[in-house]
Amino acid sequence: MTGLLTTPIVSCLLLADEKAAGGAPSFFRMIQSGGVVGWILIGLSVFALTMIIMHMVQIRRKVLVPPDQIEIIDSLLARGDVNGTLEYCLNPDNDSYLTRILAAGLTRFQRSAFGAFEIKNAVQEAGEEQTARLFRSTDILSVIGAISPLLGLVGTVLGIVGAFDTLSKGSTPDHQSLAGNISLALVTTLLGLVVAIPCMALFTIFRNRIEALSSEAGSEIERLLLHLESAAAASSSPQPAAPRPAFVPRSPAPQKTA
Repeated sequence: MTGLLTTPIVSCLLLADEKAAGGAPSFFRMIQSGGVVGWILIGLSVFALTMIIMHMVQIRRKVLVPPDQIEIIDSLLARGDVNGTLEYCLNPDNDSYLTRILAAGLTRFQRSAFGAFEIKNAVQEAGEEQTARLFRSTDILSVIGAISPLLGLVGTVLGIVGAFDTLSKGSTPDHQSLAGNISLALVTTLLGLVVAIPCMALFTIFRNRIEALSSEAGSEIERLLLHLESAAAASSSPQPAAPRPAFVPRSPAPQKTA
């Protein structure tokens, strides 16, 4: 059985080399030899590349936690201008990971009678929601990285089945058909791995970057909220009473006249 397979495979490889010498570029011929599965993997690779570029642009400190926004919000809260800070955070032109979290906390601060005590819970809930939103946006890379080897395996099985079907038709199989089936089996496996490996690696990198930036944003937000806590503590503390003198002289009693 091994000898039966070896001779056609060697002949097919020689035939492929002869065609490569004077035919179309090998890259496009490799894609064509992958069949429908190969084109699906090429489409997934283009989509994955688009998502990678988008995440590389979006998942940055300058975009999620802009330094200029931190300076403006810090100056507003230092003056006690909560309304101005909330308007700044709700402005669509200032939309960012930082402003969305602060907007939720400041809204709770203004609408609740116990806003000074609930603002941290509101900020924590909004932070978890925004972080989960970023994580969900990177899940597509994990999905592509998981299904690409499986699609390559499908192409491999189809190629092997086609190769054995060609061998079963007679003692002198069609070498061109056999070469196409073997190419389908090998090319789809290669394409599946080429698509999956970068996707899984970048998926891990992006998630680690999101965790680092969310932790940094939490530290900045906690520092900004110290202005509100200090203002609330100053307003709730009782005013000191006027100091009483240690000794009050008493006026002498009037003397009785004879």
